[in-house]
Amino acid sequence: MTQPPAAASADAELRKGTLYGVAAYAIWGTFPLYFHALKPSGPWEILAHRIVWTLVFCGLILTIRRDWGWMRTTLRNPRLLGGLTVAALVIAVNWVVYILAVVSGRTYEAALGYFLNPIVTVGLGVLVLGERLRRLQWAAVGVGALAAIYLTVAGGVVPWIPVVLAASFATYGLVKKRVGASLAAMQSLAAETLVLAPVAVGILTWLEVASTPTLGRHGGVHTGLLLSAGIVTAIPLLFFAAAARRVPLVTIGLLQFMTPVLQLLCGVLLLGEHVAPALWVGFGIVWVALALLTLDSLRSARAGRAQVARTDLEDPEP
Repeated sequence: MTQPPAAASADAELRKGTLYGVAAYAIWGTFPLYFHALKPSGPWEILAHRIVWTLVFCGLILTIRRDWGWMRTTLRNPRLLGGLTVAALVIAVNWVVYILAVVSGRTYEAALGYFLNPIVTVGLGVLVLGERLRRLQWAAVGVGALAAIYLTVAGGVVPWIPVVLAASFATYGLVKKRVGASLAAMQSLAAETLVLAPVAVGILTWLEVASTPTLGRHGGVHTGLLLSAGIVTAIPLLFFAAAARRVPLVTIGLLQFMTPVLQLLCGVLLLGEHVAPALWVGFGIVWVALALLTLDSLRSARAGRAQVARTDLEDPEP
Protein backbone atom coordinates (compact mmCIF):
# COMPACT_ATOMS: atom_id res chain seq x y z
CA MET A 1 0.00 0.00 0.00
CA THR A 2 1.45 3.33 -1.08
CA GLN A 3 1.91 5.96 1.64
CA PRO A 4 0.22 9.36 1.22
CA PRO A 5 2.70 12.03 0.05
CA ALA A 6 2.59 13.83 3.42
CA ALA A 7 3.36 10.62 5.36
CA ALA A 8 6.13 9.66 2.96
CA SER A 9 7.67 13.13 3.30
CA ALA A 10 7.48 12.93 7.12
CA ASP A 11 9.18 9.52 7.10
CA ALA A 12 11.92 10.83 4.82
CA GLU A 13 12.51 13.79 7.14
CA LEU A 14 12.63 11.45 10.14
CA ARG A 15 15.22 9.23 8.46
CA LYS A 16 17.26 12.26 7.44
CA GLY A 17 17.08 13.69 10.95
CA THR A 18 18.16 10.39 12.49
CA LEU A 19 21.17 10.25 10.17
CA TYR A 20 22.10 13.83 11.11
CA GLY A 21 21.81 12.91 14.79
CA VAL A 22 23.95 9.78 14.39
CA ALA A 23 26.57 11.82 12.52
CA ALA A 24 26.66 14.52 15.24
CA TYR A 25 27.00 12.13 18.16
CA ALA A 26 29.45 9.90 16.30
CA ILE A 27 31.75 12.87 15.64
CA TRP A 28 31.52 13.99 19.27
CA GLY A 29 32.22 10.40 20.32
CA THR A 30 35.45 10.24 18.32
CA PHE A 31 36.73 13.62 19.59
CA PRO A 32 39.27 11.83 21.84
CA LEU A 33 41.15 10.65 18.75
CA TYR A 34 41.29 14.22 17.41
CA PHE A 35 42.50 15.81 20.65
CA HIS A 36 44.98 12.99 21.26
CA ALA A 37 46.44 13.69 17.81
CA LEU A 38 47.10 17.30 18.86
CA LYS A 39 49.82 16.33 21.34
CA PRO A 40 52.20 17.84 22.39
CA SER A 41 49.84 20.83 22.47
CA GLY A 42 48.54 21.37 25.99
CA PRO A 43 44.88 21.78 26.97
CA TRP A 44 45.04 25.57 27.28
CA GLU A 45 46.66 26.01 23.88
CA ILE A 46 44.14 23.65 22.28
CA LEU A 47 41.30 25.54 23.99
CA ALA A 48 42.60 28.86 22.66
CA HIS A 49 42.89 27.59 19.10
CA ARG A 50 39.47 25.97 19.33
CA ILE A 51 37.93 29.30 20.33
CA VAL A 52 39.76 31.36 17.73
CA TRP A 53 39.23 29.06 14.75
CA THR A 54 35.62 28.33 15.67
CA LEU A 55 34.97 32.06 15.70
CA VAL A 56 36.70 32.43 12.32
CA PHE A 57 34.69 29.56 10.81
CA CYS A 58 31.38 30.84 12.19
CA GLY A 59 32.17 34.37 11.05
CA LEU A 60 32.93 33.14 7.53
CA ILE A 61 29.68 31.17 7.30
CA LEU A 62 27.60 34.02 8.69
CA THR A 63 29.24 36.47 6.28
CA ILE A 64 28.50 34.21 3.31
CA ARG A 65 24.87 33.97 4.48
CA ARG A 66 24.77 37.73 5.19
CA ASP A 67 23.44 36.82 8.61
CA TRP A 68 24.77 39.39 11.04
CA GLY A 69 21.54 41.27 11.79
CA TRP A 70 21.01 39.32 15.01
CA MET A 71 24.16 40.85 16.51
CA ARG A 72 22.55 44.29 16.86
CA THR A 73 19.53 42.79 18.61
CA THR A 74 21.75 40.76 20.92
CA LEU A 75 23.82 43.76 21.98
CA ARG A 76 20.61 45.63 22.85
CA ASN A 77 19.31 42.79 25.04
CA PRO A 78 21.21 42.69 28.38
CA ARG A 79 19.48 39.48 29.49
CA LEU A 80 20.40 37.64 26.31
CA LEU A 81 23.93 39.05 26.31
CA GLY A 82 24.43 38.08 29.94
CA GLY A 83 23.11 34.59 29.30
CA LEU A 84 25.44 34.11 26.34
CA THR A 85 28.38 35.30 28.44
CA VAL A 86 27.62 32.82 31.22
CA ALA A 87 27.07 30.04 28.65
CA ALA A 88 30.40 30.87 27.01
CA LEU A 89 32.33 30.72 30.29
CA VAL A 90 30.67 27.44 31.32
CA ILE A 91 31.31 25.73 27.98
CA ALA A 92 34.94 26.93 28.08
CA VAL A 93 35.36 25.13 31.42
CA ASN A 94 33.78 22.03 29.86
CA TRP A 95 36.08 22.19 26.83
CA VAL A 96 39.33 22.62 28.72
CA VAL A 97 38.56 19.87 31.27
CA TYR A 98 37.56 17.50 28.48
CA ILE A 99 40.76 18.22 26.56
CA LEU A 100 42.79 17.80 29.76
CA ALA A 101 41.18 14.39 30.32
CA VAL A 102 42.07 13.19 26.82
CA VAL A 103 45.65 14.49 26.64
CA SER A 104 46.39 13.12 30.14
CA GLY A 105 45.16 9.63 29.25
CA ARG A 106 41.87 9.80 31.19
CA THR A 107 39.35 9.66 28.36
CA TYR A 108 37.35 7.08 30.30
CA GLU A 109 36.69 9.70 33.00
CA ALA A 110 35.40 12.09 30.34
CA ALA A 111 33.08 9.33 29.09
CA LEU A 112 31.80 8.82 32.64
CA GLY A 113 31.08 12.55 32.86
CA TYR A 114 28.88 12.42 29.77
CA PHE A 115 27.12 9.30 31.05
CA LEU A 116 26.35 11.27 34.22
CA ASN A 117 25.22 14.38 32.34
CA PRO A 118 21.55 13.39 31.76
CA ILE A 119 21.18 12.55 35.46
CA VAL A 120 22.70 15.87 36.54
CA THR A 121 20.47 17.68 34.04
CA VAL A 122 17.38 16.13 35.60
CA GLY A 123 18.63 17.09 39.06
CA LEU A 124 19.17 20.70 38.00
CA GLY A 125 15.66 20.77 36.60
CA VAL A 126 14.35 20.02 40.10
CA LEU A 127 16.70 22.30 42.04
CA VAL A 128 16.67 25.33 39.74
CA LEU A 129 13.51 25.14 37.66
CA GLY A 130 11.29 23.50 40.25
CA GLU A 131 10.33 20.68 37.90
CA ARG A 132 8.45 17.69 39.30
CA LEU A 133 9.96 14.27 38.67
CA ARG A 134 8.23 11.01 37.97
CA ARG A 135 9.09 7.93 40.04
CA LEU A 136 11.59 6.48 37.58
CA GLN A 137 13.30 9.86 37.27
CA TRP A 138 13.67 10.06 41.06
CA ALA A 139 15.05 6.53 41.06
CA ALA A 140 17.56 7.45 38.34
CA VAL A 141 18.74 10.52 40.27
CA GLY A 142 19.11 8.44 43.42
CA VAL A 143 21.12 5.74 41.65
CA GLY A 144 23.28 8.43 40.02
CA ALA A 145 24.02 9.96 43.42
CA LEU A 146 24.89 6.49 44.69
CA ALA A 147 27.36 6.12 41.80
CA ALA A 148 29.04 9.41 42.69
CA ILE A 149 29.34 8.38 46.35
CA TYR A 150 30.72 4.97 45.42
CA LEU A 151 33.31 6.43 43.04
CA THR A 152 34.46 8.89 45.70
CA VAL A 153 34.79 6.22 48.38
CA ALA A 154 36.34 3.58 46.09
CA GLY A 155 38.79 6.01 44.53
CA GLY A 156 39.66 7.86 47.72
CA VAL A 157 39.17 11.22 45.98
CA VAL A 158 36.30 13.11 44.41
CA PRO A 159 36.12 12.10 40.69
CA TRP A 160 36.41 15.73 39.69
CA ILE A 161 36.75 15.29 35.92
CA PRO A 162 33.43 13.44 35.49
CA VAL A 163 31.72 15.74 38.00
CA VAL A 164 32.95 18.97 36.37
CA LEU A 165 32.11 17.74 32.86
CA ALA A 166 28.61 16.60 33.83
CA ALA A 167 27.89 19.72 35.90
CA SER A 168 29.29 22.19 33.36
CA PHE A 169 27.45 20.71 30.38
CA ALA A 170 24.19 20.41 32.35
CA THR A 171 24.60 24.03 33.48
CA TYR A 172 25.28 25.07 29.88
CA GLY A 173 22.01 23.45 28.80
CA LEU A 174 20.16 25.11 31.69
CA VAL A 175 21.51 28.56 30.82
CA LYS A 176 20.57 28.09 27.16
CA LYS A 177 17.07 27.03 28.24
CA ARG A 178 16.68 30.09 30.46
CA VAL A 179 17.99 32.46 27.80
CA GLY A 180 15.71 30.92 25.19
CA ALA A 181 16.18 29.69 21.66
CA SER A 182 16.34 33.18 20.19
CA LEU A 183 19.52 32.46 18.22
CA ALA A 184 20.25 29.76 15.69
CA ALA A 185 23.04 27.28 16.46
CA MET A 186 25.65 29.03 14.32
CA GLN A 187 24.74 32.46 15.68
CA SER A 188 24.92 31.26 19.28
CA LEU A 189 28.28 29.55 18.75
CA ALA A 190 29.65 32.70 17.09
CA ALA A 191 28.46 34.88 19.98
CA GLU A 192 29.88 32.55 22.63
CA THR A 193 33.28 32.25 20.98
CA LEU A 194 33.32 36.03 20.45
CA VAL A 195 32.88 36.44 24.22
CA LEU A 196 35.77 34.02 24.79
CA ALA A 197 38.03 35.52 22.10
CA PRO A 198 39.91 37.87 24.51
CA VAL A 199 40.66 34.87 26.75
CA ALA A 200 41.96 32.90 23.76
CA VAL A 201 44.13 35.77 22.55
CA GLY A 202 45.51 36.19 26.07
CA ILE A 203 46.44 32.49 26.26
CA LEU A 204 48.14 32.53 22.87
CA THR A 205 50.00 35.73 23.75
CA TRP A 206 51.20 34.22 27.02
CA LEU A 207 52.40 31.10 25.19
CA GLU A 208 54.36 33.24 22.72
CA VAL A 209 56.00 35.18 25.55
CA ALA A 210 56.87 31.92 27.31
CA SER A 211 58.19 30.49 24.01
CA THR A 212 56.05 27.34 24.36
CA PRO A 213 53.55 27.43 21.45
CA THR A 214 53.35 24.30 19.31
CA LEU A 215 51.62 25.70 16.22
CA GLY A 216 53.85 25.24 13.18
CA ARG A 217 56.57 23.43 15.14
CA HIS A 218 55.50 19.80 14.85
CA GLY A 219 54.91 19.22 11.17
CA GLY A 220 52.23 20.06 8.65
CA VAL A 221 49.74 17.45 9.82
CA HIS A 222 49.78 18.74 13.40
CA THR A 223 49.42 22.33 12.19
CA GLY A 224 46.53 21.40 9.90
CA LEU A 225 44.73 19.57 12.69
CA LEU A 226 45.14 22.50 15.08
CA LEU A 227 43.84 24.97 12.48
CA SER A 228 40.86 22.67 11.82
CA ALA A 229 39.56 23.08 15.37
CA GLY A 230 36.85 25.48 14.22
CA ILE A 231 35.46 23.13 11.59
CA VAL A 232 35.68 20.16 13.94
CA THR A 233 33.72 22.10 16.58
CA ALA A 234 31.05 23.57 14.32
CA ILE A 235 30.17 20.67 11.98
CA PRO A 236 28.66 18.30 14.59
CA LEU A 237 26.74 21.21 16.10
CA LEU A 238 25.16 21.93 12.70
CA PHE A 239 24.32 18.24 12.29
CA PHE A 240 22.73 18.25 15.74
CA ALA A 241 20.65 21.35 14.94
CA ALA A 242 19.43 19.68 11.73
CA ALA A 243 18.52 16.53 13.67
CA ALA A 244 16.71 18.38 16.46
CA ARG A 245 14.33 19.96 13.93
CA ARG A 246 13.37 16.59 12.44
CA VAL A 247 13.24 13.91 15.15
CA PRO A 248 11.41 13.57 18.48
CA LEU A 249 13.17 14.56 21.69
CA VAL A 250 13.10 10.93 22.86
CA THR A 251 15.14 9.92 19.81
CA ILE A 252 17.66 12.67 20.55
CA GLY A 253 17.82 11.46 24.14
CA LEU A 254 18.59 7.91 23.08
CA LEU A 255 21.11 8.93 20.43
CA GLN A 256 23.11 11.02 22.92
CA PHE A 257 24.35 7.86 24.64
CA MET A 258 26.39 7.14 21.50
CA THR A 259 28.89 9.81 22.47
CA PRO A 260 30.12 8.49 25.85
CA VAL A 261 30.03 4.90 24.56
CA LEU A 262 32.30 5.83 21.66
CA GLN A 263 34.51 7.93 23.96
CA LEU A 264 34.94 4.97 26.29
CA LEU A 265 35.73 2.63 23.38
CA CYS A 266 38.24 5.11 21.95
CA GLY A 267 39.99 5.45 25.30
CA VAL A 268 40.16 1.75 26.15
CA LEU A 269 40.52 0.09 22.75
CA LEU A 270 42.34 2.67 20.62
CA LEU A 271 44.28 4.83 23.10
CA GLY A 272 45.25 1.95 25.40
CA GLU A 273 43.89 3.46 28.61
CA HIS A 274 43.44 1.20 31.65
CA VAL A 275 40.19 1.38 33.60
CA ALA A 276 40.42 0.15 37.20
CA PRO A 277 37.90 -2.51 38.29
CA ALA A 278 36.33 -0.12 40.81
CA LEU A 279 35.65 2.37 38.04
CA TRP A 280 33.93 -0.32 35.95
CA VAL A 281 31.61 -0.89 38.91
CA GLY A 282 30.92 2.84 38.95
CA PHE A 283 30.12 2.75 35.25
CA GLY A 284 27.73 -0.13 35.90
CA ILE A 285 25.82 1.83 38.57
CA VAL A 286 25.56 4.83 36.23
CA TRP A 287 24.26 2.62 33.42
CA VAL A 288 21.48 1.38 35.73
CA ALA A 289 20.47 5.01 36.30
CA LEU A 290 20.53 5.69 32.56
CA ALA A 291 18.40 2.61 31.91
CA LEU A 292 15.80 3.98 34.34
CA LEU A 293 15.83 7.38 32.60
CA THR A 294 15.49 5.74 29.20
CA LEU A 295 12.57 3.60 30.34
CA ASP A 296 10.87 6.69 31.77
CA SER A 297 11.37 8.60 28.51
CA LEU A 298 9.92 5.77 26.44
CA ARG A 299 6.91 5.45 28.78
CA SER A 300 6.33 9.21 28.68
CA ALA A 301 6.52 9.29 24.88
CA ARG A 302 4.13 6.34 24.58
CA ALA A 303 1.66 8.01 26.97
CA GLY A 304 1.88 11.23 24.97
CA ARG A 305 1.09 9.44 21.71
CA ALA A 306 -1.83 7.66 23.35
CA GLN A 307 -3.20 10.99 24.63
CA VAL A 308 -2.94 12.51 21.15
CA ALA A 309 -4.74 9.51 19.66
CA ARG A 310 -7.58 9.81 22.23
CA THR A 311 -7.90 13.53 21.52
CA ASP A 312 -8.14 12.87 17.78
CA LEU A 313 -10.90 10.31 18.37
CA GLU A 314 -12.85 12.60 20.68
CA ASP A 315 -12.49 15.68 18.47
CA PRO A 316 -12.44 14.53 14.83
CA GLU A 317 -11.83 17.19 12.22
CA PRO A 318 -14.92 18.26 10.23
